[in-house]
Amino acid sequence: MDHARLRELTPGVLAILVRRGADFAAAEDAVQDALVEAIRVWPGDPPRDPKGWLITVAWRRFLDAARADAARRRREDIVDQEPPAGPAPPIDDTLQLYFLCAHPSLTPASAVALTLRAVGGLTTRQIADAYLVPEATMAQRISRAKRTVSAVRFDQPGDVATVLRVLYLVFNEGYTGDVDLATEAIRLTRRLATAIDHPEVAGLLALMLLHHARRTARTAPDGSLIPLAEQDRTRWDTTMITEGVAILQMALSRDRLGDFQAQAAIAALHADAQTAAETDWVQIVEWYDELTRLTDNPVVRLNRAVAVGEADGPHAGLAALAELDPTLPRHTAAAAYLHEKAGDQIKAAQLYAVAARQAGNLAERDHLTRQAARLNARDHPPH
Repeated sequence: MDHARLRELTPGVLAILVRRGADFAAAEDAVQDALVEAIRVWPGDPPRDPKGWLITVAWRRFLDAARADAARRRREDIVDQEPPAGPAPPIDDTLQLYFLCAHPSLTPASAVALTLRAVGGLTTRQIADAYLVPEATMAQRISRAKRTVSAVRFDQPGDVATVLRVLYLVFNEGYTGDVDLATEAIRLTRRLATAIDHPEVAGLLALMLLHHARRTARTAPDGSLIPLAEQDRTRWDTTMITEGVAILQMALSRDRLGDFQAQAAIAALHADAQTAAETDWVQIVEWYDELTRLTDNPVVRLNRAVAVGEADGPHAGLAALAELDPTLPRHTAAAAYLHEKAGDQIKAAQLYAVAARQAGNLAERDHLTRQAARLNARDHPPH
């Protein structure tokens, strides 16, 4: 059973059910039932048209549920409209579904959370981590969003800003997390860029390309993380970098700066440096200042503090870091790095060890643990 293929087909099936009149929550339940049935049936009797099979089964499950609900008996007259098995239309249902989930009846935060869960395939915990909130809080937010959209028809697509936020979070989860969604996020953003003339769409596409260009250099053969300053820059995809920079320059020339363009500008400055020592940290701090003005995001301020530490020295960076909430993700790791740059190896080793215990994934935890061990070994050399 190819579970990756099932995951790939799910958004399109869900979109078709929604377009045919199913409310979102019922459609999602029906598709999940169809997936369970596929896992049971397909190994012994694989269909010739998997998507058509899923559409037919999911639609039947939706109709069965509708008939069982007395309040929805009026919908029984659509039974004859059950879609037959057969080739599905060659359109990009996934991007359309992103827009439909960004429904005007939802707040942007709820729309993003719902789409990440229903379309992006992320777990509630992954979404909660992206939003810096407890998992229980995010679960309640998603449940409220489902209840809200269950009573409306999906005939009003949401705005571009919400869809971009969803695509950005999907890309980040694919880039740094356990689920590989980065390539799909880039594909959808390319589609959106060809359909909509919007500088922030271009900015997001540039940002994704510039980050993705470094992906193969981010990890060692054993899976361990390699910090940006230590990466083999000959392994970066220069073609992708060139494309990302060109897209960014065109977007910036329109003088409608947004936060994705600002982030892409920072990524471009990193990509432009032939070595870590040649990085233009002064310009990077200036772009972080712009990004802070646009978003006032605490994670942006954290990254800015590290950049200040590179541009103006570690003590300046630590002073900027001291103004931020110490419970922010990676705050302790940033403090450890800046203390090491300042020459306080004992304090840095202690902070790296604490940061390792706070890490959100295994690769990051192992990296921070090694950093602590490296400094401890340097401070206590073997006799």
